[in-house]
Amino acid sequence: MDQRTDSRAVEAPSGKWAEDENFPVGSRLIESRLRPHVMRYYTFARGTDDIADSSALSPAEKIARLDACEAGLEPGATGPQIATRLRDSLSATGVDDRVARDLLVAFRQDALKARYADWDELLGYCRYSAHPVGRYLLELHGEDARTGVPGDALCAALQVLNHLQDLGKDRHDLDRVYLPQDWMAEAGIDDTALDALESSAGLRQVIDRCLDGCDGLLDRAEPLAGMIRSRRLAAEVAVIQRLARCLAARLRREDPLAGRVKHSQGDLARGLAAGLWRAATHRAPR
Repeated sequence: MDQRTDSRAVEAPSGKWAEDENFPVGSRLIESRLRPHVMRYYTFARGTDDIADSSALSPAEKIARLDACEAGLEPGATGPQIATRLRDSLSATGVDDRVARDLLVAFRQDALKARYADWDELLGYCRYSAHPVGRYLLELHGEDARTGVPGDALCAALQVLNHLQDLGKDRHDLDRVYLPQDWMAEAGIDDTALDALESSAGLRQVIDRCLDGCDGLLDRAEPLAGMIRSRRLAAEVAVIQRLARCLAARLRREDPLAGRVKHSQGDLARGLAAGLWRAATHRAPR
């Protein structure tokens, strides 16, 4: 069967799912009528990301499968279910399919590119890998276009934090390094620093510079919850913002090469408290 119509021939599932993510995906804070649409978008994002991250596929095979997914977004086209189901969801909700196509730009880049020259180039990658996720949620909820700028900053910070968590794994499994190469050179290290069992002083310096950048992005994202009309979405954003701050602080204290750095139960409780406070006090902007 043509791989464009057989999902099994296109997808490369990693086994990772929503509950494995750092931040809530389609949580109960989201309106029940919108939650199925959020999950269709997540399923598309997860499935196409898994293709790009597969160690069993060649770059050419990855590109072909991602192209098949993009073809499935076309009206009336056949394609993998993750694409056709999202296409129908986007049509039903009126969300622009650019939020799906931009993800594919990033994942095609992942198939071919494994190094980033500087911080600006890394943020350019986030423009396609992270920004569309926030744009999707904001557009789905009918939020003002002005929320897109702080939303982009929040999503970029989340993306870089994920990269910092997975420094060793990305290097080992995919020979992929999401650290600015110029910062590494200034710190006197190269990619082999990621092969160690713990971070060197030079690598720690680069990680902390990335965290400084994340803190700046989170500062720019701080007004977002207050700009959102939907009380539920504002609460969800407040949870994510608090968890992002907690994870950034934890990555400063702990070594991502020595072990998985993740949220503690206390971090999760603080995130929930931030969401409940926002839900209780939120006033929709005029």
